[in-house]
Amino acid sequence: MSPRIPYLPETAPFSPEQREWLNGFFAGLLSSQSSATPAIEAAPAKESLLVLFGSQTGTAESIAKQIKAEAAAAGFEPRLLDMAEHAQVDLAGETRLLLVTSTWGDGDPPDNAVGFWERISHADHPPLSAVHYSVLALGDTNYPDFCGAGKKFDTRLEQLGARRVHPRADCDLDYEETATAWRKAALASLRTANGAAKPEESWSRKRPFPAKLVTNRKLNGPGSAKDVRHFEIDLAHSGLSYEPGDALGVMPSNCHEAVQEILAAIGSDGEEGVTIAAGEIALRHALMTEFHITSPTPQLLAMLAERSDSETLQRLIHPDAKTERDEFLAQREIVDLLCEFPEAKLTAAELTSLLKKLQPRLYSISSSLRAFPDQVHLTVARVGYSTNARTRKGVCSSFLADRVELGGEVPVFVQVSKNFRLPPEGATPIIMVGPGTGIAPFRAFLHDRRATGAPGDNWLFFGDQKMATDYLYREELEAMREDGHLNRLDLAFSRDQETKIYVQDRMLTHATELYQWLERGAHFYVCGDATRMAKDVDAALHRVIELGSGGSPETAAAYVANLKKNQRYQRDVY
Repeated sequence: MSPRIPYLPETAPFSPEQREWLNGFFAGLLSSQSSATPAIEAAPAKESLLVLFGSQTGTAESIAKQIKAEAAAAGFEPRLLDMAEHAQVDLAGETRLLLVTSTWGDGDPPDNAVGFWERISHADHPPLSAVHYSVLALGDTNYPDFCGAGKKFDTRLEQLGARRVHPRADCDLDYEETATAWRKAALASLRTANGAAKPEESWSRKRPFPAKLVTNRKLNGPGSAKDVRHFEIDLAHSGLSYEPGDALGVMPSNCHEAVQEILAAIGSDGEEGVTIAAGEIALRHALMTEFHITSPTPQLLAMLAERSDSETLQRLIHPDAKTERDEFLAQREIVDLLCEFPEAKLTAAELTSLLKKLQPRLYSISSSLRAFPDQVHLTVARVGYSTNARTRKGVCSSFLADRVELGGEVPVFVQVSKNFRLPPEGATPIIMVGPGTGIAPFRAFLHDRRATGAPGDNWLFFGDQKMATDYLYREELEAMREDGHLNRLDLAFSRDQETKIYVQDRMLTHATELYQWLERGAHFYVCGDATRMAKDVDAALHRVIELGSGGSPETAAAYVANLKKNQRYQRDVY
């Protein structure tokens, strides 16, 4: 058995520098022995741990000192730091963090923690992707925002990308038992997380990167019936990368006014605790960030019917009333049902048990990293409409357009689209059909082919309602056409003449040339509405091949099937 290198424990009566020198001396002494001596094991490396505390009366500091002592005994190398001294530490460089804080006033951090809170709340704060953490919150249930400061720190650390290894514990005045249990479990969880405590590019749907919104520009002109926005999002320090054709996942939060309407409908102040996967949070925060709060479900309708004598509800929940029920729900959001049937009172827990989890939205990326380093661009139509005499708005499109200020955070991740890619050979011609926001990936394609110097020909079919107000990226596209990068640009604005003209009509007008491009090996791409446009374009493609080849519908179908088989016909439709 190999001898172990002796090393001095922390309790030895030496300074850290003296211990380090003596440990090195012992290691050097043993390693200098004869080559016949068996290999000597190095002393096990200790795992660093930062213990931060925010304390008003001294309780949180006392607990933090206990944590440091137990952590040292458990083999960690703990450092204790008053939050007032936060400038001494680079939080993004830490791997393990235990945070203990009391609450002061109306859910605020204690005085010594205010500066640290302001620091991590800043929109420019770097991500904390390497940090594994847990929070111990101290409070008093006699106050309305119980443990408010600890809850805020917990949420903010998660928003910055830190990984919660153990759920937050909320302590009342008799905190000892809860704090002790949390301390032991949190240290054990940090030990388990040892292998994962290194920085890594792991941003995902479950853990989106807190990116920064730097541009929000309306693309439509005055008088347009549409509101399409160009968004630019900063990916610096994220490690995220993407290819043209990929999508960006955006994790929105809900509209404050919509949340407030729901709270008013159930008679809640929003401060009740509700349980989610990560632990207990206030109902208001849960409705803002955790749940889908617009489209009602049949389960919600059934619950309301149990609590109400409404004949309408009793009729709608009948198994044979599916068509009527679907039409009824299509015209309403959750708040409508809560307001229409106030007698069917729901508690906070009952309501959230009937809600679906808020899901990210996927948008086709409209930029190339080669042309716009550290950025990702989106082309998004702001959704707005009316049903049941109420104005509605899209959750994510209005989040981006209205609720995120410039410099504010947009939680994002990359969704790889392996089946929507540029040709591997830059000399291959491409044909792109993208009306409306379907232009997005083709803007990315064009910028990428320019950045890489790809010599292949580029042909774009674009359309919308009116040229004067809805010609998205007009200056960019016409500049590309003028300098020869965009070899062909065919436009179709449906409302500029009495007879509506669409992109599929332009395809048929140029059927001979389009077929010639296909015969030259061109790849054919479609992006946009799946309900009608994509089907109409597909039918037009079949007809183009019939006309170009002089063949039958059957031979055209076989031709299209071969395009798909060879990945020369790709679609990004929604």
